[in-house]
Amino acid sequence: MRMLRWFCGHTRRDRVRNEVIRDRVGVAPIEEKLTQHRLRWFGHVQRRPPEAPVRNGILELVDNVKRGRGRPKLTWDESVKRDLKDWNISKEIALDRSAWRLAINVPEP
Repeated sequence: MRMLRWFCGHTRRDRVRNEVIRDRVGVAPIEEKLTQHRLRWFGHVQRRPPEAPVRNGILELVDNVKRGRGRPKLTWDESVKRDLKDWNISKEIALDRSAWRLAINVPEP
């Protein structure tokens, strides 16, 4: 946001909202871009062969580790499931690269 503010000629003291700056420059919201990148990586993982380490769970954390108090951390799998549900996309589309790219694309305003 600092670069975008500098680009528009505003400083934090001008008290211009981030949404106004993003609309003026024509940049998509950061939350949507983060979701797009997370889903793009999910597409790469889904297209890997089933015996790949990233697919069969070798790279996952060990289950017998004592977790801290409080709410459990949001895992990558859970966040991807939530993103797929929010964007109304099924996992099977990830196998077709061009359809997946169209499904997860966040257009710039």
